[in-house]
Formats: sequence, structure tokens, C-alpha cells
Amino acid sequence: MNRFNLVNYIPVIIIACFVFTIILGGVLLWPKFQTLREIQKSVREKQTELQYDEEYYSNLAEIKTSLEEYETEVAKISSAIPDYPSLPSLFSFLQKASSQSGLVLKGISPFGSSPSEKFTGLTETNFSLQVSGSYSAFKTFLASLEKSARLIEIENVSFGSPKEGSEDLFLFNLTIKVYSY
Repeated sequence: MNRFNLVNYIPVIIIACFVFTIILGGVLLWPKFQTLREIQKSVREKQTELQYDEEYYSNLAEIKTSLEEYETEVAKISSAIPDYPSLPSLFSFLQKASSQSGLVLKGISPFGSSPSEKFTGLTETNFSLQVSGSYSAFKTFLASLEKSARLIEIENVSFGSPKEGSEDLFLFNLTIKVYSY
């Protein structure tokens, strides 16, 4: 009798079940595998980014220690370009410098502040100053402004000839610009 003998087909059935299991596992597990690979890639990118950040912060720490060696120079820069305009102290300095130079401070015009076009992150403060005195006193005044720790830029100077009987006293008009953060 030719009976269907299952024993003869056991290796084929085992192989078929094995192939079916592999295909079914691949179909069900492949998306999870792709997700795992994306997560691993993201972790590697974050590790690389973290390494760059650590290098950046270590470089900043090195720069900070090297800047601490130049603390007095950094303080000079801070006084040259203060955090805010500090106009009362500036006007006091101008009054003192003009009187020490032999000039008479006649007036200071209202000031205006605006963001600097030349230097990003800085604020410009403009105003006009009117002083009276001799030409040599004016030169001394300009030298004291130049030697000042504060960054002072003279944009315009105008003056007229001295009046008769005024003993060579000129009237000087200056347009001044100072910077702050």
C-alpha cells in the first residue's frame, strides 16, 4: 500500500517551517531592526556632538586661564569700552580735562545713542562739545583725550578766528563719539 508516509517528509516540513519562521521573523523584526539602527546612529551623532562640546568647553577653560594672566589689560579694555555709556563720569572727565588744559567748557549738546555701524555689539553715543581758549590749550586738551583710558573718537572739529580784543581765544566746536557695550 502506498500510504502517505509523513516520516519521509519530516525533513522537508522542518526546512519549510524553518524558512517560514525566518521569513516571518524578518518581516516582523525588520522594522524594529531599522529603528534600532537609526537609534544607534543618533547615539553616535550625539556622542560626537558631546565630544565636540567637551573640547569646546575645555578650550574655553584654557582661554579663561590665559586671560586671567592678562587681567590688568582686560580691565583697561573694560574701562575703554564700559558696559553702559556712563555719561556723568564722561562729562566730569571732559570738564576736568578742559580746565586742566586751559580751556573753558562753554557747553555740551544733548547726546544721542544708537547701535554702532562699524562695530557689532557696541553702542555709539554722540554729542557736541564747545570749548573756548587758545590753540595750544586746545592741542593739550586733544592730547589728554587721546591719552584717556576711555575710547573717545573725535569726529569733527570746527573753529572760527578769534575776535578782536579776545587775546587769541578761539571757540572750538567738537563732535565726539564714545562707545559702550
